[in-house]
Amino acid sequence: MKINNNIGPSGINPYKRQMNKLDAAANTQNKKADKVEISSTAKEMQQLSQVSVQRQQKVEELKLQVENGTYKLNPKETAKSIINFYHNK
Repeated sequence: MKINNNIGPSGINPYKRQMNKLDAAANTQNKKADKVEISSTAKEMQQLSQVSVQRQQKVEELKLQVENGTYKLNPKETAKSIINFYHNK
């Protein structure tokens, strides 16, 4: 009488096949993933570009107000701002 140790139609124990899949999945999880870091200089550049966009929007608003004649200038605030600018230098 001949006894085969092979279980299943492919000759591989289905339990071992499942365990091999689990081991392979565990090995891929243990590997380090790719990592991207943004330098502080790049972060500063991003913030500066946001400031530029805000300034451009403010300039466009003021331009429209001047063209429409709705821009009101406060001479006292302007003078105060000029004085503060030169005193802080």
